[in-house]
Amino acid sequence: MSLLMGAASSAAILGCSGTTLTAEEVAFFKDVKPWGFILFKRNIADPNQVRALTAALRETVGRADAPILIDQEGGRVARLQPPHWRTYPPGRAYGALVANDPLTAREITRLGARLIAHDLTSLGINVDCVPVLDVPDPKGHEIIGDRAYCDTPEQVATLGRAAAEGLLAGGVLPIIKHIPGHGRALSDSHLELPVVKAKLTELDARDFAPFRVLSDMPMAMTAHVVYTAIDSKNPATTSKKAIKKVIRESIGFDGLLMSDDLSMKALSGDFKQRAKDSLSAGCDVVLHCNGDMAEMKAVMSGVGKMGKEARRRAQAVMGRLVKVPEPFDVAEARARFDAAFDGKFA
Repeated sequence: MSLLMGAASSAAILGCSGTTLTAEEVAFFKDVKPWGFILFKRNIADPNQVRALTAALRETVGRADAPILIDQEGGRVARLQPPHWRTYPPGRAYGALVANDPLTAREITRLGARLIAHDLTSLGINVDCVPVLDVPDPKGHEIIGDRAYCDTPEQVATLGRAAAEGLLAGGVLPIIKHIPGHGRALSDSHLELPVVKAKLTELDARDFAPFRVLSDMPMAMTAHVVYTAIDSKNPATTSKKAIKKVIRESIGFDGLLMSDDLSMKALSGDFKQRAKDSLSAGCDVVLHCNGDMAEMKAVMSGVGKMGKEARRRAQAVMGRLVKVPEPFDVAEARARFDAAFDGKFA
């Protein structure tokens, strides 16, 4: 992506309503030129349809490499499902392999991500919202639950790195989430605003640790969570303190920072204000997922073109896409993967 092309992009990633673009969506996307798009189950029918949709989305913004995201973690968070796509395990299934053989667990985690990358690139999808680097707390809400690889920051970081490497090798960009950590949250940020009251030293040692290890990754997604030790009023997504002091400085992440979905109920205010608050706090781009046209128009009324630093980071992001994926025997990889889980996810 050239600087000129980046300069033409708005600081947003948007969804669409169905399996094909409506005339209104085509006109809207051509006008506002979001930096990227995201797909959900409502956008998925079969491989040929998805390929046509990703091509149509990129045509609206005039960029053949425009980022197209999907949440394909495995387990309960998987937008591509049978019969057209295989089933993948949740993160915790990879972590369960650690007890038997940590090296094998790392290998299989990377292999699973490499297989997912193979699925995605065949559809024109070049970004996966993986890995989940949240370290679960026993008292935490189940919204993270088995999406987390393990219970310790060290193991989460190790398997998160393996997953990210597998995606990158296959030509797909990973997104580390939910920075700086959603594991202690006692509620689901889709439904309400979680407030975490842990001390900063506790957060730094446990919650922030995996993100620090993977701070070299190209993209990160914020947590709609208030950490009272950092900012008693604002969730990380809209907190200048959380983004500057923790995400950028303490964790050391200098990649492209995107908000979690603006339509989640953890955030307050109208959509224009949510977008403005996220960007002014330090997010490079905002994410809006549900494809609702009225909401998207409101979001975009609070979004301008990507700023200089955001454009720099966006260019660096696209530079991480490999031109030729790592050589890969798909049949052999699937057999090895299935054997590791005794065929449970075949």
